Amino acid sequence: MLSCVNHVLIVSASIGSGHTQAANAVKAELERQHPDMRVAVVDFLEGDNFSLNTFIKETYIKMIDVFPDMYDLLYRWSQASHKGTTVRNLMSWILKKRMLRLVDRYRPDLIIFTHPFPCGAACHLKRNDMLNVPLAGVITDYAVHRLWLYNEVNFYFVAAEEMKENLISQGIAVDRIHVTGIPISNSFGEECVISSTAQSADKESTVLIMGGGLGLGAVAEVLLELDKIEGSHRFVVVAGRNAGLRKDLQLLSRSLTHRVQVIGYTRRIPELMANADILVTKPGALTCSEALASGLPMVLVNAIPGQEEDNARYLDRMGAAIWTEDQTQLNEIVRHLLDDSQLLSTMQQQAQRIGRPDAARQIVTKLIGKKRETAAIRKRRG
Repeated sequence: MLSCVNHVLIVSASIGSGHTQAANAVKAELERQHPDMRVAVVDFLEGDNFSLNTFIKETYIKMIDVFPDMYDLLYRWSQASHKGTTVRNLMSWILKKRMLRLVDRYRPDLIIFTHPFPCGAACHLKRNDMLNVPLAGVITDYAVHRLWLYNEVNFYFVAAEEMKENLISQGIAVDRIHVTGIPISNSFGEECVISSTAQSADKESTVLIMGGGLGLGAVAEVLLELDKIEGSHRFVVVAGRNAGLRKDLQLLSRSLTHRVQVIGYTRRIPELMANADILVTKPGALTCSEALASGLPMVLVNAIPGQEEDNARYLDRMGAAIWTEDQTQLNEIVRHLLDDSQLLSTMQQQAQRIGRPDAARQIVTKLIGKKRETAAIRKRRG
C-alpha cells in the first residue's frame, strides 16, 4: 500500500475499447474513494494523423480485423522467451520519448497501466534512472502475455488465480501480484438482475449480440445464423461505434424472422445485460467481465487469434461460456441453451461465482487504502 499519493496518471491505449474502459473504471473508483486526489486518464496512442502512435494503432487494428492469422503468428512468436524479450525491448525503446513527455507533463506520484505498450516504455525509463515512481499493471485479459513482464512493475492486478501462478513461474515476486478481476463500471454490480428462461416457459427470450466497442467481428453473419432458431426470441445487437455496421444491420433486420433491435454506441450495457438470457459475443475480456458480473451466460464466437482465444478457453473451461470456432454451429448451441433451463441456470451460477464486479475497488484499496483520514478531517474542519 502506498502513502503520499496525490497525483495519479492512468495510461491506456485505444486499441479496442476495453483498455480505456478499464482505465476509466479505476479513475472513477479513485475519485470516489479519494475525492481530493488528482487523477488523469491518457490514451497513449492518441496523436496526430501522421504520428508513429497512430501508425501503430491503425496497423494493430487492421491486422486483427483483416489479417488475423498474421496477428496470431506474431502473438505466439512474441510469447517465446527470447523473442518476447526482443519485442518488449524494441517497443519500449520506440515509445520511451512519448512516455517521458507524459511524465514531465503530469508529474504523477503513481502510474497505472491498462496496456503493456506504455508500461514497457515506463519500465525502460525506470530502468535507466529517468523515472522514479511506483508502477502498477492492470492486465485486461484472462491470460498473461510476455509483453507485460517487467521487474520494474511494483504491482500487478490480474483476473484469475492461474494468472498469478503464471506470473510467479516467470519470476515475478508473489507479493507484487493481486488477483482482483478486471476493473469494470460499478453499474454492472448494481444492475445484476438475472433473467432466466426457467422463470416462464412462455417468456420471450432475449439474445444480446455484441461485437466489441469497435464493432469488429462478423456480427451480421452471427445474426443471420441465429435467425434460424425456431421459437419466440428477440435479438438485441450492439454495433458499437461502427456506424456502417449499424446501418447494415438495420437493413438486414427487416428481412429476418425474429424481432431485432439494433443499437450503436450506448451506456446502457449494464441494463441490456441484466435483461438478456444469453450473450453472443467475441471474447473481449472487458465485455466478458461485464457479463460475468451480470451473471449472464455467454456463447463466444469470432475470437481474435491470440489473447481472445485465451480468454475463450478460460471462460469455457470455467463453465460460464461455450466457445465455438465453427459459426455454423452457433444456432444449434444457442437453441440448446434456450431449451435447457438447467444448463442455462448452471452457467449463470458459474458466471456469478467467477465474476468480480468490485475489481476496481479492490485495486484502489490495495494500492492506496481506504478513504484517507486526512480528507475526512479536512471535511469536518471545513
